[in-house]
Amino acid sequence: MEFIDLRSDTVTHPTPAMREAMAKAQVGDDVYGEDPTVNRLQEMAAAMMGQETGLFVASGTMGNLAAILAHCGRGDEAILGTKSHTFLHEAGGISVLGGVHSCQLPNQPDGSLALADIESAIRADDPHEPITRLICLENTQNACGGVCLTPEYTRQLCEFAHAHGLAVHLDGARIFNAAVAQGIAAKELAAPVDSVTFCLSKGLCAPVGSVLCGSKAFIAKAHRIRKMLGGGMRQAGILAAAGIVALETMIERLAEDHARARKLADGLKQVPALALEAGTPATNMVFLSLSPEVESTMESIVERMKDHGVLVDAAGKRRFRLVTHYWIGDAGVEKAVAAFRRVLQ
Repeated sequence: MEFIDLRSDTVTHPTPAMREAMAKAQVGDDVYGEDPTVNRLQEMAAAMMGQETGLFVASGTMGNLAAILAHCGRGDEAILGTKSHTFLHEAGGISVLGGVHSCQLPNQPDGSLALADIESAIRADDPHEPITRLICLENTQNACGGVCLTPEYTRQLCEFAHAHGLAVHLDGARIFNAAVAQGIAAKELAAPVDSVTFCLSKGLCAPVGSVLCGSKAFIAKAHRIRKMLGGGMRQAGILAAAGIVALETMIERLAEDHARARKLADGLKQVPALALEAGTPATNMVFLSLSPEVESTMESIVERMKDHGVLVDAAGKRRFRLVTHYWIGDAGVEKAVAAFRRVLQ
């Protein structure tokens, strides 16, 4: 059976153009800085983010970890959201591997952190307390519904942070979704921050990798940390080649994923057993919950949806997150809506 996979945009496969580019990629030893394809990807990524230079890493989690460890020393504190990916889904790496203390603040419904909350969380110069060094943002903000931080908020937050002597790291795993949804260039969302990482392997369809961008001095520190983390890859141009194709061909078409997410949401509105969350979808994610009268368990619904050829994941006890991507067409959206109707009738 051919499945319609709505579990995440991480399930995307490389396109034929990517596979061809990978087969033909010029390579060298990237640990020596001699892989021309990796170097080109890093230069492209930095320019698109409005930063000085970039560093190819194995994953978004590695990029975030390397960034936070480059900004913070052991015992320093990073401020982040309670719904941030780094706090929820990165295995506590900043604490386990970096000795970095986290201060968690509530994300607002729009994914932002309130400046008043941040100001209250900044530590005084007191030997009993960790030193506040960093503020972490996420765009799009996954757990808040795939919502977008605006360039205005990002600039305001960075001005505030820099006035207080703090750095800002942006987990921009899906920053191109945020940019396309707002009709702006990604650098408008990334240029004000001190570092940003974005994923090539989600909606952009590359098979592996993320890029961390920042100043030359910052990336030099992050490069050393990447080595510590085991992220020094050799002939990585085979992977970077797919990332270059992704940046050249896959960004503007993210609007199609957003449109299909809206089509999916519109169809699911007609299923009485489902309740869509307000504002969904903001980008390529549809968040919805089971109505109170539904007695079936999430586990049974997931299995029955699979029987109908649709893969979904639970995002909570009675909550779904459905993610559209390059490999979900209009027919796939219709099939998913029909499957929900049958399973929940």
